[in-house]
Amino acid sequence: MTATVSSERISLSIERPALYVVATPIGNLADISYRAVTLMAQMDMLLVEDTRMTQRLLQHYSLTARLVALHEHNEADIVGGIISRVVSEGLAVALLSDAGTPLIADPGFRLVRAAREKEIPVFSVPGPCAAIAALSIAGLPSDRFAFEGFLPPRKTARVRRLRLLLAEQRTMIFYEAPHRVLATIDDMHAVYGSEREVVVARELTKLHETLYCGPLGTVSAAMRCDENAARGEIVIVLSGAKDEDLTATGDEHKARQMVDILSHQMPKADAIKLVAEWTGLKRNRVYRLAHGDQSEN
Repeated sequence: MTATVSSERISLSIERPALYVVATPIGNLADISYRAVTLMAQMDMLLVEDTRMTQRLLQHYSLTARLVALHEHNEADIVGGIISRVVSEGLAVALLSDAGTPLIADPGFRLVRAAREKEIPVFSVPGPCAAIAALSIAGLPSDRFAFEGFLPPRKTARVRRLRLLLAEQRTMIFYEAPHRVLATIDDMHAVYGSEREVVVARELTKLHETLYCGPLGTVSAAMRCDENAARGEIVIVLSGAKDEDLTATGDEHKARQMVDILSHQMPKADAIKLVAEWTGLKRNRVYRLAHGDQSEN
């Protein structure tokens, strides 16, 4: 059977004013769409995280463009001015992150929201995303998943967050900095046990792409033995909880979350006492849940 594609479906024209959200390669520079390259050449302005990183991409494709830095430290300050110019001058501008799809653990939310509020058309130019790339090759359930982004950098907060996800049954995707990845895997091992399946994807699409796959205990040990494990860009794909893992009831999971939240404002012992009074659970049961012991009295 011969497929036909209308010319409208492959149009490379642009609108003005408009904002284009453009995905860029996460490693291999060939992983960019023909549409993205063509549209970037027509933009009045490219809003980018790091002008040096984008300049390399532009040089590779023999493109020139006006670059304006937009990153987590200045986005809130410059969005208003950019949106005003887009409206008043009828500009077509593109938002790019250093790698992958903008807004996915990267800046751009304020810009897109401001454009929507001013009724500026916003268009997606889809392409690479490290989270989806890792999920697609992990061999873990992919019909339902949760993107968790970066975990807190400090151990106490990181473990607290991981514990709040104990009952999550969807596959979970995390980004992690290379200098923290070993500590994070160790924390996952401690919270979820040795047998929870995990895939750690390192340097996806790059020369030294590596996958560590298997139970958390095995992966933790393997990464400790690899001097390159803590280098490059990291994506962690963690399998969700199974029914048999959820030994606590729904009320008990809520109680544990409440203790974690209240412990930011008061001593943990006081939080346990308060949650026991609110929920009607026995105080020693709340204590055990709060300290990771799910065994019955």
